[in-house]
Amino acid sequence: MFHQTEKIKIMLLKIPEILNQDQIAQAKDLLLKADWMDGNITAGYQSSQTKNNLQLPDNSEAGRLLGDMILQALAQSNLFMSAALPLKIFPPLFNCYQGGQAFGTHIDNAIRQVPGTPVKVRTDISMTLFISEPDEYEGGELIMEDTYGSHKVKLPAGDLVIYPSTSLHRVTPVTKGRRMASFFWLQSMVASDEKRALLFDMDMAIQALREKVQDSPEIVQLTGVYHNLLRQWAQT
Repeated sequence: MFHQTEKIKIMLLKIPEILNQDQIAQAKDLLLKADWMDGNITAGYQSSQTKNNLQLPDNSEAGRLLGDMILQALAQSNLFMSAALPLKIFPPLFNCYQGGQAFGTHIDNAIRQVPGTPVKVRTDISMTLFISEPDEYEGGELIMEDTYGSHKVKLPAGDLVIYPSTSLHRVTPVTKGRRMASFFWLQSMVASDEKRALLFDMDMAIQALREKVQDSPEIVQLTGVYHNLLRQWAQT
């Protein structure tokens, strides 16, 4: 399975082909025509000291259309739903790096309020969905850091990476071309990274067993254990 080679200590998970080629083309067309502004509009104090990029404003029509498209695509991804166990998702935002722009090492804000609403989202999981192809720009790697070192991510257009919002991360300078992406956060039904990772591993193992053998009493029992753990740990 894809996740078995890509998952690391910080539960970094790469999910391919969230958007198809037609959706990627539509996203690029809208973003290239959009009006961008300083990316510090969503930065906290710490982030604002190291953040240098462009961002679509909250009231952008292009951002709203593309955000809805992304959320619909995520709802159809079984891998994403299993790994994230989403409760609330912050509406997708969009950024652009070019001309040496970068984002220094930081941790995402713990709480995000959805603009224009009273809804607050605890940021358990951070997400980046790549819209530019890797060969369309130089630099721009998303770097996550944990106790095992640094982990570099630069994915094909349409692919998503998810990782705990508690992790230190940064975006290296884009020295050529333009890096466009969507970034956003979610509040999971299971707040603990460790418990969420255990549930994900169990779910993947159960699915793999079902591909090899017909449902058996043991698989039914394991499925029951999964749901009982989820029932015990979930916050709704």
